[in-house]
Amino acid sequence: MDEMPNRPKNWIYSDRFLARKFVLPVHQFTNVAASSGVALLGAAVVAMLWANMGVFGDSYFVFWEDSYLDIDLGFIHLHESVRDLVDDGLMAIFFFVMGLEIKRELVLGELRDPRKAVVPIAAALGGMLFPALVYVFLNWGDGGALRGWGVPMATDIAFAIGILALVGKGLPVGVRLFLLTVAIVDDVGAILVIALFYTQNLHLGYLTLGVGALIATFAAARVNIRSLAFYIPMALIAWYGFVESGVHATLAGVVLGLITPARPLYGPEEFDRGVRRVLDISPTDPKDPLYVDKVEHEALKLARLARESVSPLWRLERQLHKWSAFLIVPLFALANAGVRLTGADLLSMGTTRVAEGVALGLVFGKVIGVGGVAWLMAHFGLGRLPDGVTGRHVLGVGMLAGVGFTVALFITDLAFMDPILLDRAKLGIFVGSIAAGIAGALFLRFGGGARELDRATG
Repeated sequence: MDEMPNRPKNWIYSDRFLARKFVLPVHQFTNVAASSGVALLGAAVVAMLWANMGVFGDSYFVFWEDSYLDIDLGFIHLHESVRDLVDDGLMAIFFFVMGLEIKRELVLGELRDPRKAVVPIAAALGGMLFPALVYVFLNWGDGGALRGWGVPMATDIAFAIGILALVGKGLPVGVRLFLLTVAIVDDVGAILVIALFYTQNLHLGYLTLGVGALIATFAAARVNIRSLAFYIPMALIAWYGFVESGVHATLAGVVLGLITPARPLYGPEEFDRGVRRVLDISPTDPKDPLYVDKVEHEALKLARLARESVSPLWRLERQLHKWSAFLIVPLFALANAGVRLTGADLLSMGTTRVAEGVALGLVFGKVIGVGGVAWLMAHFGLGRLPDGVTGRHVLGVGMLAGVGFTVALFITDLAFMDPILLDRAKLGIFVGSIAAGIAGALFLRFGGGARELDRATG
């Protein structure tokens, strides 16, 4: 049988049993946009089941909260629970990838043109303000509960984009771009909220260490130092400085992502000239006793040329995105989504002002903020929606923006020390995110009759 002409010659695509039955299906699964959301949902379900399995459920909290890792190297000392290692350590990588995505959009994507970005930026800001106002309105007068005002501001990119991928057949490409831009600006806002309002016990010495490492990293990138042997130690020093400073360590990850170069060392023309130059001097006589050595030498030149013709931002994002989406974020959900419901009065728990504030903020605050602000901007000519995007699409995106799982859980852990308030906020996140996701999916899938809204924005 002739080999398929366009099929990569790779072990993954071979007919071997392990590749055919296991590796290839997993590889294809990770390339489906909705699958990262499925992995996240699965981890959250496992966490809820584990935390509510009677006596065995105690092991959930013992493992994540009461198991500690101690590292003492004299000048470095870490005493972190397993959950803290996930939240402070692995999530720094998640926020690094987030920083890369933000940088890509700022330099190469929708955010590079302010005229095109003004509507989703305004919508994202509205989607942060109105959920917070809903929460504050319902919890006014309760100082402990008010600390959670930042929880319903978050939008979970993985879930929102995943849902859109499932129901978005036939929708304009601009809908996905609009949602992605809103979610990215929302992430920037969440990062600023964490930095400004959820930082405690600031230690300037450690902060200086972390900031100094970031400055050294930025300077090295500017002078085209390319070796990871420099950047990895600098990243670890920055992370440690932020961990000990009281400023959340994930902010170091975001900044590292933002200062990662978005342009390659060699442009397309330089790459083309370099390849031709190497090929022109490559050895052609296999009988030459140094033939193999010469070929390997020229191959190394080509490999370096090819590597440096791809921007560090693009290369790192491609390398880390799947690790972040399919390992780090689900592990974070597994560590944080466990809420003990056994023996709890769910009706009473779900009707507390904290749970109501989070859920209603996600469901209604996001629709008003994202959908309402974007609709008003387009209606009054203050900005322009992406091609093919109508008022119905904007309202549906506003609903999907209410799926605020990962970052919402993250802010919840920073906002509340009281485990009762913590569980109430998490329940509000679950209820609100599920309701917003279902509403957005149904509206975008079957809401084609909303013609008046479409005409109003046209």
